[in-house]
Amino acid sequence: RGYLDNITAIGPRTVGSPENEVLAVNYLLEQIRGIERESTNAHKISVDIQRPTGSFSIDFLGGFTSYYANITNVVVKLEPRSGAEHAVLSNCHFDSVPNTPGMFVPSAGVCLFLQLKNTHRWHSPTVQLLLSFFIYIPHNIFFLVVCLLFCSTCDWSSLLRKNSEYICCEFSAHFLLGPENPWLVQAYVVAAKHPFASVVAQEIFQSGIIPADTDFRIYRDFGNVPGIDLAFIENGYIYHTEYDTSDRILTDSIQRAGDNILAVLKYLATSEKLAKSFEYRHGNVVFFDILGLFVLAYPARVGTIMNYITAAIAFFYLSKKVLQPKPRAVHNLKNLLTAFSLTLTSWVCTLVAVLMVAIFVSIIGRALSWYTHFYVSVSLYGTAAAAKLILVHMLAKKFFYKNVNEQYLGDVFFDASLMIWSIALSVMTQMGLCSAFICTLWVGFPLLTKLMIHKEFSRKGATIKFIVMYMLGMFVPYLYMLYLSWTVFEMFTPVMGRSGSEIPPDMVLAGFIVIFTMILSSYFINFIYLVKSTKTTLVTLTTVFVVTLILVCSGIFFPYSSDAANPKPKRVFLQHTIRRFHDLDGNVVKSDSGIWINGFDYNGISHITPHVPEINDTIRTPCEEQAPFCGLPWILPVHFMFRFRMSRIAGLHRRKPAAVAISHTSRTLRAKFHSTLEAVSPSHMSLYVRPRAGSALSRWSLGDGTPVTSQGGDYFVFYSRGLHAAPWHFWVELTAPEKHSDGIVSLAIAAHYFFGEDQKSPQLYALLERFPNWIFSSGWSCTYDLFVF
Repeated sequence: RGYLDNITAIGPRTVGSPENEVLAVNYLLEQIRGIERESTNAHKISVDIQRPTGSFSIDFLGGFTSYYANITNVVVKLEPRSGAEHAVLSNCHFDSVPNTPGMFVPSAGVCLFLQLKNTHRWHSPTVQLLLSFFIYIPHNIFFLVVCLLFCSTCDWSSLLRKNSEYICCEFSAHFLLGPENPWLVQAYVVAAKHPFASVVAQEIFQSGIIPADTDFRIYRDFGNVPGIDLAFIENGYIYHTEYDTSDRILTDSIQRAGDNILAVLKYLATSEKLAKSFEYRHGNVVFFDILGLFVLAYPARVGTIMNYITAAIAFFYLSKKVLQPKPRAVHNLKNLLTAFSLTLTSWVCTLVAVLMVAIFVSIIGRALSWYTHFYVSVSLYGTAAAAKLILVHMLAKKFFYKNVNEQYLGDVFFDASLMIWSIALSVMTQMGLCSAFICTLWVGFPLLTKLMIHKEFSRKGATIKFIVMYMLGMFVPYLYMLYLSWTVFEMFTPVMGRSGSEIPPDMVLAGFIVIFTMILSSYFINFIYLVKSTKTTLVTLTTVFVVTLILVCSGIFFPYSSDAANPKPKRVFLQHTIRRFHDLDGNVVKSDSGIWINGFDYNGISHITPHVPEINDTIRTPCEEQAPFCGLPWILPVHFMFRFRMSRIAGLHRRKPAAVAISHTSRTLRAKFHSTLEAVSPSHMSLYVRPRAGSALSRWSLGDGTPVTSQGGDYFVFYSRGLHAAPWHFWVELTAPEKHSDGIVSLAIAAHYFFGEDQKSPQLYALLERFPNWIFSSGWSCTYDLFVF
């Protein structure tokens, strides 16, 4: 904890600031020298300070290019004095996003320091341990850069056979691994003292549902280095906010993380597989922890065989049930398919009904009522889902199955649920999804339970003994699904507070709740047909739903909280912007100034207006149709995540910007136009490029030379530099049939002042002071210049 407190005492450590580039680096070097003095004679510690320059393109967030210059990277190598051929890498970050203390990020660094400090206890190490302190900058994007520069420029990168990455946000984590290295999972299974891992989380992250990316991808794609990626998920409400402080990290949490990291690194560093890891790259692996106690892991190919065998047994059981007795086979099949269709119909009706409620809540302006009070989502959408599901089957029982034996119906609807899960198991296995193991649980355990209690049910019906045995047989899949649902909600609920204004969060959460309701109720639908009446249950659920809906509509559940013990703030970004639009001759033809405001969730600025009346729906920023990205100074290409009406430039506060200069030279060769440009600005810039109609951007000096478009067709480049970087030189090449009188390309540069005396204007300070304490507001100044060439 001392390391944590000391590094955050420096203050916000934005890349390019003296606090990060000088003070934080000096602190790390001082601690490393202290550890070196305490280490044994068996080890040697080497330090390499890198400040490279380069660029790369990535398809994340719709696609953009990143350029970095003079970025500080601290690499520490620990090795036996006799030398070693291979290495294990562990990396973390020591910077912070603007306006935040960045406590949870350097907590990973503390774990690595602890590892370094305890390396003298390692016995006869046969390989070297390579520990790297990497950095990242705002919005959890630019940190990818340092991994690329390590892979491409560091002399030590060739030593790597394994990368183990730790990114700290809060107290618990799932991990990813790859590419195709099942031995890494085995290492985690054997070594981790407090395991928390699931292939489900891995496939969710890989699907792109969550708008985030990590260093793991750079090592995997650019360095071809296999590894383990820990992504922390708990208490994401305070991630990258002012509440990111040391008092919110429990000492026990730091200890548990340190125990896991050190144990896994020691295991890998002494593993015989490290030197020839390429020989163990054979397929994926299915892995999941059991309540955080231990991890089960087995090769995906074994899982595929198990899944198909389980599905085959289930289909054999169902076919046997249909064919007994043989004269009634057609009748039995018809009843099974009817129950199958009714179950699917009830799910569709439930989903549609609950989503309609979510749409209504969003339309009336009560979205995110559950953000601080999660129980509201269960009381609202969970009860609605359960009530609708029961209602559909209750009506089917009353009108469609009026004179059918209840015991027979219970048996048929169990078989229908088993059939659904068996089909899902077969399909997911065919798709190559490791998450299909969940379906195996929902086929295997219920089928085994049914076979064990079949005689009891056939002779006596739904007795107490039958119900108890049934519940016990379902215990494992239900317990795991409840554990998994907790993990999903723990991960996705905070994300809804920073997912932009395009995605209605109530619909997303309602969808998750309906899915889990359908899963958890799948083997209890048959009880609706076994019991005499479900009216009491239906009335109770409906009452809870109606009361909750009334309370939500009344606004009693405020979405955000500034509670010191458990804050859940609203995120708002403010940019005091000066815009200048230049014509083909370089003359300023238009200019304006104001504070551009973006609320990071679906509610936008609606909750701010009562506190700051000037920020309201009457203030609008017209889109500059001829300018890339509507002429607005986006720090990242996330424009597609925000409804334009949620963006405001409030007021016309004039201020003198710090110097930003751009110069260019052009030459023409046939239908190609080559422009060389030079930009001088603060440490962070965004470059936006839009070719005019009839022209196309064919090449540039960034990345691999092939321009990557962002969503919408414009080009986005994010620039960041450390201290004392040279002016940014780059060139673009366009093709066009002829040079137009109004130019062939629009090029804009936004300069962002994340620190220093130019960061916040008096007007911005004054506005921020008026915001309520349940808002986390991050503000900075920026300039926007549009040029035509």
